Amino acid sequence: MIILAATPIGNLGDASRRLIEALENAQVVAAEDTRTTAHLLRALQIENRPRLVALHDHNEKQKAAELVALAEDEDVVVVSDAGMPAVSDPGYGLVAAAVDAGVTVTAIPGPSAVIMALAISGLPTDRFTFEGFLPRKPGERRRELRALAAEPRTMIFFESPSRLASALADMGDAFGDDRRIAVCRELTKMYEEVRRGTASDLAAWAEGGVKGEIVVVVEGAAPVVASAEDAGAQVQALVEAGMRLKDACAEVAASTGLSSRDLYQQALASRSR
Repeated sequence: MIILAATPIGNLGDASRRLIEALENAQVVAAEDTRTTAHLLRALQIENRPRLVALHDHNEKQKAAELVALAEDEDVVVVSDAGMPAVSDPGYGLVAAAVDAGVTVTAIPGPSAVIMALAISGLPTDRFTFEGFLPRKPGERRRELRALAAEPRTMIFFESPSRLASALADMGDAFGDDRRIAVCRELTKMYEEVRRGTASDLAAWAEGGVKGEIVVVVEGAAPVVASAEDAGAQVQALVEAGMRLKDACAEVAASTGLSSRDLYQQALASRSR
């Protein structure tokens, strides 16, 4: 089988017993960076020396078939440099190939910068969306942020320290400066830090220079006050675009604060007229 194994995101003490056992017994380990994984094996005092196969963004398509073939006869452990493989890291293409080939895929859960940042952000955790890294080019980044301006769920982004200040400034332009934002830096490491505030406040702080791995958590948009008539029209437009009525009602309810049940009943009543 294919075993996706989560590795520590900073603190070696977060390595699970299952991870250590899997690495101690592995014959083949697919690694985002074989040097990083070799260092991890030494740091965890693992005496086993499995075959390390590089699996990264530039070779995943080519390596997937080879690794899937190996996994038909033996376990293949997959690790990224930190966190869970396939989540903003190599692994998705391999998993898709394994699923197509009927090879079992499982995971060893563990540290996640996404979930940790969400949990400590102080922002709503009941519904959230992970957006990964924003585009490097300013114009593309601004377009993507504008498209997310009405997103009601808490949003989680990864960002480079060198682009953090400009990304926060663009968030202020796209979302308004009243949105609450938490910048989580160096999670689980010695210099772990969480800065909370508005986009402008945090952008001014980031202008002074920031180091480390960054996760940005942004409050979702407040529900838009809409009349029942306007909300019904939004539901109808979504249904005409191909969305199921129930899903359309849920989406409009999330963005307007109106009752999904009431919108559904309203839509059914309109159809019977």
